[in-house]
Amino acid sequence: MSRAPEREAEAADASLPDGCVTLAELHREARRRLTEAGIAEAALDARLLVEHFSGTTRTQAIAEPDRKLNVAAIAAVDSALARRLAGEPVHRIIGFREFYGLRLDLSAGTLEPRPDTETLVEAVLPLVRATVARQGRCSILDLGTGTGAVALALLSAVADATATGVDICDDALGTAMRNAAQLGFANRFTALKSDWFSKITGRYDVIVSNPPYIKSRDIESLQVEVRGFDPHRALDGGNDGLDVYRILAAGVRGYLEAGGLVAVEIGSTQKADVTDLFRQAGFTLIGAYRDLGANDRALVFADA
Repeated sequence: MSRAPEREAEAADASLPDGCVTLAELHREARRRLTEAGIAEAALDARLLVEHFSGTTRTQAIAEPDRKLNVAAIAAVDSALARRLAGEPVHRIIGFREFYGLRLDLSAGTLEPRPDTETLVEAVLPLVRATVARQGRCSILDLGTGTGAVALALLSAVADATATGVDICDDALGTAMRNAAQLGFANRFTALKSDWFSKITGRYDVIVSNPPYIKSRDIESLQVEVRGFDPHRALDGGNDGLDVYRILAAGVRGYLEAGGLVAVEIGSTQKADVTDLFRQAGFTLIGAYRDLGANDRALVFADA
């Protein structure tokens, strides 16, 4: 939901109904409710929800604490708080999340992009830049694109790169295309419906993927914000969490340009297993990267 234009908010304030409260009071009440419920990052979540659903800004909260809000804004914030208290993640409630400095719309069919996945972007970015420097262009295949986060982050950093985002979910593909258009990358991003490699043609310089890698039996032990709202198809990696890595390792060579590279996100305990799968398929590990929590997070392979 987008913020109401300022002129509409001012017009609403012109005839305030009974029961309206100030912006400062609404912020305090939102923080109190989330804090008492034990919500992590309660202050941040409260601020994001109040700003988004009241159509106000951080600057207004500081400079205009006595700004009056009408009952419609208060009701919208109250409803959003109820959703957060029920476990729905704050970014799903407001409908978007920032990733690598980009605002990305979310939808029911997309995994919510998280900061850990920026590790995959940072691992791949030098390879994309080197490819462009060498041949003037770089083609990227993003398998399981979801919101388009990884592909669009790379396009935002390298103007001469193009990307194809692959997903099996129509909702995810629509969201990725919308994000590409809103960011101005529609002419460099293509969305393709495919069950991994089934509908892919051609070859790519760089192939990236953040595949499902949670063990099936572990899904129900995840935080409610994850298991209740991220699509299980984007989480469930099979009995050992490695099902999709097997598909990638076995099939990726047929879609790589000569000298091309493959990069994948992994779970924090999967480095050895994933490396072994790609080694058996004839690939060599050329880079391993840790996230900000010092967990193994991204691996890069070259065709041996």
